[in-house]
Amino acid sequence: MKMTSLITSHPQAEKAVKIFVTKAIGDNLCIACEDGQKVYDRIAAAFQEGKKVILSFQDGEDITSAFLAEAIGQLYENFPEAQIEASLTVVDIEPDDAADLQYTIEEMKEYLQDPEPWNAAALATFGDDYFL
Repeated sequence: MKMTSLITSHPQAEKAVKIFVTKAIGDNLCIACEDGQKVYDRIAAAFQEGKKVILSFQDGEDITSAFLAEAIGQLYENFPEAQIEASLTVVDIEPDDAADLQYTIEEMKEYLQDPEPWNAAALATFGDDYFL
């Protein structure tokens, strides 16, 4: 699997804000969507100020796809892909988690290109309550 350009072990970002995921969420377990939202909010605030972000997963454990979708995948809904690629560097992440991040990003991009099949599948699986 091709690794995303967001992931590097030697960030060279000027005027960057370093966000430690575990400090942002107050826990080492990176599992809850609500915690992913906290990370997203910090990244988005930095982007809105025109800053670059180095996102460190140092000491992060049990990183879930749901967490990654909220923290990073959601960026693709609200910021241009070129800005994300130029402004976000992910560091200190295990190879398996990096692969999960790549998959999450690709799924989000696919969803944003044509959300209707995804929404139809969710409706068929979960019913009308899914969209409340």
